[in-house]
Amino acid sequence: MTKERLKILVVDDTKSNIEVLEGILSSEYDVYVALNGEKALELVPKINPDIILLDIMMPVMDGYETLVKMKERQMIDNIPVIFLTAKMDSKSEETGLNLGAVDYITKPFSPSLMRLRIKNQLEFKKHRDSLSELVEERTDSLKKTLKVMLMSLGSLAEYRDNETGGHIRRTQFLVHRLAEVLHKNPKYQKELPNQEVIEHYATAAPLHDIGKVGIHDDILRKPSRLTDDEMEQMKTHTTLGYEVLLSATKELKNDPMVVVAADIAKAHHEKWDGTGYPNGLKGEEIPLGARLMAVADVYDALVSKRVYKAAYPHHTAVEIILDGKGKHFDPDVIDAFLTIADEVPAFYEDFKD
Repeated sequence: MTKERLKILVVDDTKSNIEVLEGILSSEYDVYVALNGEKALELVPKINPDIILLDIMMPVMDGYETLVKMKERQMIDNIPVIFLTAKMDSKSEETGLNLGAVDYITKPFSPSLMRLRIKNQLEFKKHRDSLSELVEERTDSLKKTLKVMLMSLGSLAEYRDNETGGHIRRTQFLVHRLAEVLHKNPKYQKELPNQEVIEHYATAAPLHDIGKVGIHDDILRKPSRLTDDEMEQMKTHTTLGYEVLLSATKELKNDPMVVVAADIAKAHHEKWDGTGYPNGLKGEEIPLGARLMAVADVYDALVSKRVYKAAYPHHTAVEIILDGKGKHFDPDVIDAFLTIADEVPAFYEDFKD
């Protein structure tokens, strides 16, 4: 199998220079040519060169300006640029290096030094790219590990509560889908800018009831409705979960996923009109993740069978959720819920209690 040749982009307006460079390099590399800076700006994204040889003295747009524009357009974040120059002085070299060039090659060109300098820069780029890929792989692995650990922690509460069944999986699905819908709303571009952040909300969702591990079994497993006193103790699961996760955020240097989880744990029983607990937050004082979880949590409770009630059918649960718009729930989240409501029953079939 033939080894793929590396690509060099030569940016120079002088034909003789181009011919010399092609003669020196074409036996080892694929050489592309741009006769001016504007053409170079067009070619870089098309050919994705492995290295750029950039002449400084060119009409209209010199090498310095061309390099600046390439950087502004984020074309060459991983592409080394070597300046070509007819005269060498410390001021010019300093200017070029400050702009991001990796080396200078003076004219007339020495073929052996030209090949060696290019080879060295390409080897350095290869090692840097390999290191970057390794870091990315390790970071991805750590993120996956954190996700599994968070899901496992969320399951602790589920295992202790004999009524939850697939509750965390179902509510996680709802939070994920609600976040995806709100992401398309310009109002939420800052809080939900991309898929990675959406995943933070979905990964954090299973930890919403983690504080229940601190609630006594006599209350958590009571087969009938709780007394007022018992309900007050049950309510403390929000602050218990928040305190545990807040401590974790300090250890994890405020990892955004765990910060979202802490907010959800504490505030998912707050209500839009300010009548919820533990702090009586109102409207957008309630963190977005908690507003998403409030809808997911209540819907799941409505359609799930409990010892003290039968499961409501999907359409009845939707009507109850809709009735809470602007009272219990964020109106925007309810609008998002209505757009996905038809797909929910099919998902629930896979995660029945």
